[in-house]
Amino acid sequence: MRQPVPLKKQSKKAQREHHARQRGSWYGISPVTRTVPNGKAYDRNRVKRAARADRGLAD
Repeated sequence: MRQPVPLKKQSKKAQREHHARQRGSWYGISPVTRTVPNGKAYDRNRVKRAARADRGLAD
């Protein structure tokens, strides 16, 4: 039985292949589109929606 070579002693290509195997798959889903907007950040569109809602109630 062959002894496994430590990861640090493997070539960079072999290390990249190892790490690529460790990472999971998103199965065609882009993780960038799965971000949650920050509720504390200033959102110009949220301000516009609130202004339109207030204007609709005043009529």
